[in-house]
Amino acid sequence: MQTHLCPCYSNKPYDKCCAPVHQNPANASHPEQLMRARYSAHPKGLVGFIVETYHSECGAESFRDDITTMTQHQWQSLEVVDSEVLQQGELGFVTFKAHFIADGQPQCLHERSRFVKETIDGQLQWRYIDGVFPGHVKAGRNDPCPCGSGRKFKKCCS
Repeated sequence: MQTHLCPCYSNKPYDKCCAPVHQNPANASHPEQLMRARYSAHPKGLVGFIVETYHSECGAESFRDDITTMTQHQWQSLEVVDSEVLQQGELGFVTFKAHFIADGQPQCLHERSRFVKETIDGQLQWRYIDGVFPGHVKAGRNDPCPCGSGRKFKKCCS
């Protein structure tokens, strides 16, 4: 039997990594687990999972079509730069770089995502609420991309 590695680039088998979180988001005990599962949901086309794991204040259902479009890109790699949990385990941040190809062009989503715990069906669970894009403000179009790809900003994360 062939073991398939998880699309989140953890080097773990999918069934031991993101699959349990895809089956039940409450299985994510750390915001990085949820972020990795959200990333791997893109190449797997799990739009419902992505929508479900937004915080209820985000109204993710209203941009389901945009999420669907994002899942149709060719996802290349994920690098987790940093992750942390604060405020007695109620707030978490994960900084990552997700590389993908859209319309034939390599892209990089470099984000510091914010996760908060929310009660869902009586259980406290991690949910994505928002993110900021580190370095985007300072990069000029011809500057090296802050994501570290080695490409110019205008050809990568702009």
